[in-house]
Amino acid sequence: MTTTRRTYLLTFALFIVSPVTGQVSMPAAFPSFVVKLPEKLRALPEPLPHGQKEPGFTLRGIKGWMWKPEQYLAEIPVLAEYKMNFMMNCYASMCDIENQRWGEAECNRWWEPLPDSKKKNYEEVVRSCAKYGVQFCFSMNPNLSSKRFADPDRPEDLDSLWQHYRWMQALGVKWFNISLDDISQGIDAKKQATLVNEIFRRLRTEDPKAEMIFCPTFCWGDGTGPDAEKYLKTLAAELDKDVYVFWTGDQVVTPRITRRAAESYRKIVAHRMILWDNYPVNDNSPTMHLGPVSGRDADLCEVIEGYMSNSHCPQNEINRIPMLTCADYAYNPHAYDPARSIGQSIVHLARTKQQRSVLKDVVEAYPGMLLYDKGTSFNPVRERAVSLAKQPGGKSLQRHYIARAELLLKRFRSAFPHQFKDCAQTLADDVAWLQANLLQ
Repeated sequence: MTTTRRTYLLTFALFIVSPVTGQVSMPAAFPSFVVKLPEKLRALPEPLPHGQKEPGFTLRGIKGWMWKPEQYLAEIPVLAEYKMNFMMNCYASMCDIENQRWGEAECNRWWEPLPDSKKKNYEEVVRSCAKYGVQFCFSMNPNLSSKRFADPDRPEDLDSLWQHYRWMQALGVKWFNISLDDISQGIDAKKQATLVNEIFRRLRTEDPKAEMIFCPTFCWGDGTGPDAEKYLKTLAAELDKDVYVFWTGDQVVTPRITRRAAESYRKIVAHRMILWDNYPVNDNSPTMHLGPVSGRDADLCEVIEGYMSNSHCPQNEINRIPMLTCADYAYNPHAYDPARSIGQSIVHLARTKQQRSVLKDVVEAYPGMLLYDKGTSFNPVRERAVSLAKQPGGKSLQRHYIARAELLLKRFRSAFPHQFKDCAQTLADDVAWLQANLLQ
């Protein structure tokens, strides 16, 4: 696998033929990108070479992003079909997102029992994972956007948090996570380790095969920054040695994830690691990242035992396109080719020539933040349109661009009248934005 970013030609928007001059214009700020659809369907993920029995990463899966139970249920069969074996719920899914906005003080009430209706729905998710051979990992973050931090010095806090893990363990769940990322208060590595260790101790008392993953506050980089290194060395000394640690790569969101950074981080934290890859996640922003995962070193699997992709919200169905490339990489990273993988992902998900064509164009319209290194909220459709104003005949080019976007939306709805509705809504929202902001 090459670890350098590839460039392609984007036929949907980057090359725009002016209806006035007939000249081709390409905004210089954007690398070009094209998907080459394969002539033949081939196995996905790429089969292991002869004689190799084990996939690159032992754990291969995804995390939902504030998904609802029906979204998890929809993706479990897809995970199993493409040799992924791990699914973690978003810790925000365990909050009161049904009645509160995420981030509000009353949303994360981790100390309270979950409503019976919600528990019933997630019990169905656990059963479905078991049916399809996917390990379900139960996750909570008691200290994010919460008015009450979980304090391991208060027995009532430990008991309140434990009730959720005890419930999941009683369902047969083997994998568990406590995340304390994205917090700005309570960053005390020793107390965090005490909290995790106690919940893990209780789990192992009931089931010696229970596994725990901890997502630390400093979960990225090579671990050598002054604050990060002090924090991670405390974790190395205090955290139970059997606990796995989540790591997001060289940065929280990054086009490159390197073995060098992984080795450095692991040496300092002194625990087994699972990669939490923040791709293709859009953090619930009005955009999509549909291109192939890229820039991940082929030999990361020699340092890290698991790979978990972070997902779109709310577009769980169209998320399957980049998700299948993540599955391809995680299963056989040394043979991974992003150009081949994205083409195969499309033809695996499309039933007709019309569907293949329109999915190709949608991916080219939203090729993913890794290509641009712009962050999870980057919307290439809108940004390209704005940049056209700087080109000769900019207004004319923008009108042509909007017409192409309108046509893409029409084609997409025709090809998928009953699928990918969240994707169609994102396209429709972008078309409306272009019309409102550029046609003046």
